[in-house]
Amino acid sequence: MTDTQAPDIAGTNPLAPAPEGVRTAADVVTPELVARLTKGVTGSGRTANHTPFTGEKLADLPESSPQDVREAFEAARAAQAVWAKVPVRRRAAVLLRFHDLLLERQAEVLDLVQLETGKARLHAHEEVQAVAVAARHYGRKAPAYLRPKGHTGAVPTLTKVTELRHPRGVVGQIAPWNYPLELSVGDALPAFAAGNAVVMKPDTETCLTALWARDLLIEAGLPDGVFQVVLGEGPVVGPEVVKHADYVSFTGSTRTGREVAVGAASRLVGVSLELGGKNAMLVLDDADVEKAAAGAVRACFSSAGQLCISIERLYVHESVADAFLERFAARTRAMRLGTSLAYGADMGSLVGERQLKTVERHVREAVSKGAKVLAGGVARPDVGPYFFEPTILDGVETSMSVCEEETFGPVVSVYRFRSDDEAVERANATPYGLNASVWTANTRRGREVAARLRTGTVNVNEGYAPAYGSVQSPMGGMKDSGLGRRHGSEGILKYTEAQTVAQQRLLPMAPSLGMTDEQYARFMSRSLRLMKALRFR
Repeated sequence: MTDTQAPDIAGTNPLAPAPEGVRTAADVVTPELVARLTKGVTGSGRTANHTPFTGEKLADLPESSPQDVREAFEAARAAQAVWAKVPVRRRAAVLLRFHDLLLERQAEVLDLVQLETGKARLHAHEEVQAVAVAARHYGRKAPAYLRPKGHTGAVPTLTKVTELRHPRGVVGQIAPWNYPLELSVGDALPAFAAGNAVVMKPDTETCLTALWARDLLIEAGLPDGVFQVVLGEGPVVGPEVVKHADYVSFTGSTRTGREVAVGAASRLVGVSLELGGKNAMLVLDDADVEKAAAGAVRACFSSAGQLCISIERLYVHESVADAFLERFAARTRAMRLGTSLAYGADMGSLVGERQLKTVERHVREAVSKGAKVLAGGVARPDVGPYFFEPTILDGVETSMSVCEEETFGPVVSVYRFRSDDEAVERANATPYGLNASVWTANTRRGREVAARLRTGTVNVNEGYAPAYGSVQSPMGGMKDSGLGRRHGSEGILKYTEAQTVAQQRLLPMAPSLGMTDEQYARFMSRSLRLMKALRFR
């Protein structure tokens, strides 16, 4: 990329002296705010978090020891025993009040999300949208999801069966850094509605956002003991959370997810895991290439590609590949990078040095082995220490790391195909199965192709937002992309234990009324045939 092609730089350094009226990190992360948000967070040590925009420290924070984690669980268990007795409609009402407060005070948390993750403001707003939708959904639907349900008994009319749902107790939640609002409190909301307490370990670098959400939930009416937060290094604090939880919710890498699953299995507690992805977008031969190019920018580069469901593999039919890539590359080159705490930038920063090194390694290796850079391809330290231009790579081969490893950055590889069958086969040829995207003018064809893809969600004519935002439907991964689902009935029922209560009336489930064993067996056999004929389930 030449200097004349470089993306514009929008905004100002949030930690440098700013023009009058422009907010800086010092304006947002005040000592008073940090003291308020960390009140009640147990921690005998000290740690800190930093902003990716400059790499400088944002706040000093308490750091939890294993003993602190145990104490947090003890406090959560005591609070949960009381919370579980609160009627479900009153618990759900807290979520609805939280929904309103979140939308009213969104500017506060947007600043925090940007400062802690480095993402552009519009991408931060995606988190506000997702959490508000989840709060509304479970605030409205939790009573229906959790109400006692009657079922047909073993002997109709004589056996009355009721399914009850009980909270699991204390949920241990380990949340990642990339979506610190949505993947922390967004996943905790249904657990609270179901009557659980939560002990959450957010990533330290993005914990102020999670703590802000906790503070807002308490303002909305959640008892403070029901929501505990512990901070510290993942290898130290994470296993302690798994060790004490009645259920574990984890979002993060596949490697760590396997370790969490082993820890939970050793204690015979349930676990849900939303893990990595190497997500594919298919542009079919009848796709509107202009719309597909615009959609690819959103799908590949939102939050600088640091999104589990973003697109890293782009399969384009050979008949439209040139036209599509011309438009996609032009749009990508025109993207504006920025650090301002305001709308306007198209993409922000990577979260830190490790992510930057992975992106640089993948791009450098691919180019050295013959891949061609159609856009981007270089770091931008002039904007911030961890900025990297949105990058399109053509000519990627299987020998290159970027082909199969998750990059988790603003890099997408392009591949051409000749038929739908080939595209589906290549898209499925990965151990991951989280999200996919299909672009076509024929929506029936798009849905048929979507059904053949081995991923938990598929979006037709969009990248990821429609499936993720449709919270009545389940979201999660197949294969190495995870276990369990968030959203919908599965997203709240996983936080409960099912109990069947069966009441037998009038006659026992045994020979009676003078029947011999043989007569009872014949009677039951005739009854079973009759129930099948009458289409009993």
